[in-house]
Amino acid sequence: MTDRPGEHTRAVHVPAGATPTEQPMRMPVHRATTYAFSSSQDYADVLDGVRDGYSYARIDNPTSDAFADAVATLEGGGLNPDTEVRGQAFASGMAAISTTLLALTHSGSHVVAARSIYGNTYSLLDGMLRRFGVATDFVDATDPTAVRAAIRPETRVVLTETLANPTMDVADVPALATVAHEAGAVLVVDSTFASPAVCRPLEHGADLVLHSATKYLGGHSDATGGVVVGSPELLARVRAARVDLGPCLAADEAFLLHRGLETLPLRVSRQCATALELATAVAEHPHVDRVDHPGLPTHAGHALASRLFDRDPGTGQPRYGAVVTITPRGGRTAGMDLADRLRLGTVAASLGGTHTLVGHVASTTHRQLSPAALAEAGIGESAVRVSVGLEDPADLIADVLRALDGQ
Repeated sequence: MTDRPGEHTRAVHVPAGATPTEQPMRMPVHRATTYAFSSSQDYADVLDGVRDGYSYARIDNPTSDAFADAVATLEGGGLNPDTEVRGQAFASGMAAISTTLLALTHSGSHVVAARSIYGNTYSLLDGMLRRFGVATDFVDATDPTAVRAAIRPETRVVLTETLANPTMDVADVPALATVAHEAGAVLVVDSTFASPAVCRPLEHGADLVLHSATKYLGGHSDATGGVVVGSPELLARVRAARVDLGPCLAADEAFLLHRGLETLPLRVSRQCATALELATAVAEHPHVDRVDHPGLPTHAGHALASRLFDRDPGTGQPRYGAVVTITPRGGRTAGMDLADRLRLGTVAASLGGTHTLVGHVASTTHRQLSPAALAEAGIGESAVRVSVGLEDPADLIADVLRALDGQ
């Protein structure tokens, strides 16, 4: 190199900014896609796992790792201090689910899954994984006996949701853990609808817990991501599949999702309280066939939820989740009409944000299910899922009652 490098060289090799010695009050965002090494051997050692480090953002990123480990801390907070819990971050919740299932199964494997489960998870199991030679039986996961009866010698995974989408069925995680472990299978729990502010399945025997972080963890409808947490041994298998498949979480998304964790208990506590008020207010409405919310004493999972779910420290009331599924009388048209009449509730995808979001289940989140499969999963043709936001409870209840009255 000459004594005075050319202008292009000088532009590319400007000095790096100083690293502050003070602790920043906000997590830094590491947007770099690639990292420099002092030697080729150092580079090889990081890639081979001989030492910790970062080489390429698709493999690992400091901001994404910080988010995943923060969720692991929340999910594992009640475990024995000697129990190590780690996390892996993904570009979406479905990326987390699909990668985890691919990591734990192979051609000839068998999965036992809850029949009341998110539509894309259902189609992943019943479509793509079946084409790859992975069989799935969908059963009533609220009945551990039914799950045990579905187990085969080749069962590798038992998959359920803490709170089922959209029936709000409550998984008996301790009993399912016993069934899965007796069979040598891994219990995977999608806890998106609960979040660590409602229930932490690892404390009840689950092996892996995953979230669509887009929902309650992020909490502001401005970032998409997913996360899986569990033991380092299982997470090593999930990480290896993630590296090969490539569904990495971008640093900016990880920053926003990490930020959302700081207000998670505040938001979810308020949303759960409002959801219970809403469910109670509409449960006996003459135009309603059914209301699904475990806070209602008539819900089949009420007693189990009261035992497993966290209680609000201020009121002592269990947090039963912030989703209320309302099934009006009159079929699909009645459900769509109810969603469309709402003024505070907004027809939109996703859930868990500050705004109340609603959707007609059979035509949106569970459109992959046939009428027979919907009925088997306990989902009515007119069911409307209401993800309760942070609006004043009285305003939201008045909005739903007005819509039910056809106004």
